Amino acid sequence: MEQVLNGIIIKGIGGFYYVEADGEVYECKARGAFRKKKITPLAGDNVTFTVREGKENTIDEIHDRKNFLLRPPVANIDTLIIVSSIKEPVPSLLVIDKMTAIAVNKGIKPCVVFSKSDLGDTSEYEAVYQKAGIDVTSVCCKTGEGVDKVREMIGNGITVFTGNTGVGKSSLLNCIDERFSLATGEISDKLGRGRHTTREATLYHVGDGWVADTPGFSSLDIEQTSEIIMKDDLPFCFPEFAEYLGNCKFTSCSHTVEKGCLILDALKNGDIDPKRHESYVSMYNDVKDIKEWQL
Repeated sequence: MEQVLNGIIIKGIGGFYYVEADGEVYECKARGAFRKKKITPLAGDNVTFTVREGKENTIDEIHDRKNFLLRPPVANIDTLIIVSSIKEPVPSLLVIDKMTAIAVNKGIKPCVVFSKSDLGDTSEYEAVYQKAGIDVTSVCCKTGEGVDKVREMIGNGITVFTGNTGVGKSSLLNCIDERFSLATGEISDKLGRGRHTTREATLYHVGDGWVADTPGFSSLDIEQTSEIIMKDDLPFCFPEFAEYLGNCKFTSCSHTVEKGCLILDALKNGDIDPKRHESYVSMYNDVKDIKEWQL
């Protein structure tokens, strides 16, 4: 007896993929055709698969992806929540800005969360991203401050949390949903795999959406393995630049030093935060000499 179903991959490990459909999880293998096409199924992929009684279940079709990351390996991401602690370690706005730009470039909504708000004042950092039109909040896992706002950020799509070691991603996830730790253990038991023994991504239901548990991954992974943002595309990855683009004096304006640049005018007028523009210039200088053919 065979049954064809549609579902979402919640985990892939060792050539096996675990697909959730209608509240049930099915262990599947991917058809050989994917290997020939050099397509690797990812957590977050929407798939059509066949369930066979007494035989191996197979993933037959991977539906079109709207985006994906390779490190962590997750597809169809709606929201990227970038977690940075206020102290221990201190925030790097350049790293955060690279993450927000990568997200915008991939059609992912960026959000910024400053953790450990009990250790210092986060208002100056929050103001940078509020001015840029990026959702931002601060959290303290000890008191629960800001946790409700982070829950709202998750929404009903797929959310990936990123941040470097020590910023408190795991503590934040446990604050968001106290069942999260329990759920990860339960599903890992169900899948017959030890928790956090691999660097694979796993999706879990949180609220009305999915959260990707990405053990061992950091914002550095995303930064180093995402496609390069070319210099012509980079200005569009800073939301606060949008209203000025296309109206500068020179059509080839790089928005770094030119006279007649509306973005530099907005910077002088205080409408664009200087820290964000510094990040833009740093990123622009990194890619300004790269040509499309070199990629």
